[in-house]
Amino acid sequence: MPLAVLVGVDLGTPHFDKELEELGLLADTAGMRVVARITCKRQAPDAALFVGSGKADEIKLLAQMHGATEILFDQSLSPAQQRNLERHCELPVNDRTMLILTIFAQRARSHEGKLQVELARLQYLSTRLVRRWSHLERQSGGIGMRGGPGEKQIELDRRMLGESIKRTKERLQKVVRQRSTQRRQRSRRDAFTISLVGYTNAGKSTLFNALVKARAYTADQLFATLDTTTRQLYLGDHEGGGRSVSLSDTVGFIRDLPHGLVDAFRATLQEAADADLLLHVVDASNPNFPEQMAEVALVLREIGADAVPQLLVFNKLDALDKARWPLQLQDMFEVDGQPVPRIFLSAQTGEGLPALRQKLAELALAKTPNENALMQLPEWNEAGA
Repeated sequence: MPLAVLVGVDLGTPHFDKELEELGLLADTAGMRVVARITCKRQAPDAALFVGSGKADEIKLLAQMHGATEILFDQSLSPAQQRNLERHCELPVNDRTMLILTIFAQRARSHEGKLQVELARLQYLSTRLVRRWSHLERQSGGIGMRGGPGEKQIELDRRMLGESIKRTKERLQKVVRQRSTQRRQRSRRDAFTISLVGYTNAGKSTLFNALVKARAYTADQLFATLDTTTRQLYLGDHEGGGRSVSLSDTVGFIRDLPHGLVDAFRATLQEAADADLLLHVVDASNPNFPEQMAEVALVLREIGADAVPQLLVFNKLDALDKARWPLQLQDMFEVDGQPVPRIFLSAQTGEGLPALRQKLAELALAKTPNENALMQLPEWNEAGA
């Protein structure tokens, strides 16, 4: 098992994770064991080493003391910074982006998921080629290895990566067309579509299983599921007049989600943009839930889903102490100065699920999903909660 030292740099961001808790969870999910953590504060990143030479020496010594095999940064590193740190510390150095890509590569199961992760990985690697082949000489061309210079190794690798990216995009485009056809078919059937969105490990898949009696993989870890799963949710005669709605479980979001992954998973995330309603699942037991809601809002805006009506579902009620339970399981939560309907529940125990099903039935039975319903939700903004 790889042994990792975690490094975090406080650049004055409002919600710096000084305990590196989330990075530790990511490392654990990727199959690493964290042996040490170190943080520092800077006004701006050092151009060469991100943390400066003195702190780089400290990180190297800490890694040697604990027998670490890898160093992980909570921020994104430039190719030059990554290369310089590896030379300085004499250990592999990776950043948050590469760690998330590694987890996605481990978790992808479907053909579509694997293609999306491969595309993001290739796009990331294409930026890592800069000056990483300085140890290789320029190849020679001409008869008898004489004559003009040939291609550099970096140029060969860049061209090979470019061709791989092109092939992967073409294959992924076929999947996009297939998903588009499926969405058009649901639209022609006048199906009411609901997508589960939320921060990773908020309990979306557990809620999905509880609602539709599916067997989607669930675990108390980040990015337990990547592949979108769609099932029919039957609303009983008493709840929804015997009507069924289409319910989709999507990939979880996270702080600083790599743009390459957002682009690669656009076909999957389009399910959320085309939905009639978003169930925004929030981990009610996490004290940082306002920041997590804000991160979800940013990704939704990026994929064009910020205008889709939402219902807040505060999950993991069972993980809260009884003293912290809300007085009412249904109330209004203020978002951007406006009240938004919220339901507290526990997907694990079933507490609050009947109320959620009733709310969904009211929306599904409305002639126009965005009107005549019990909720008219405002758009999210960058402030989140």
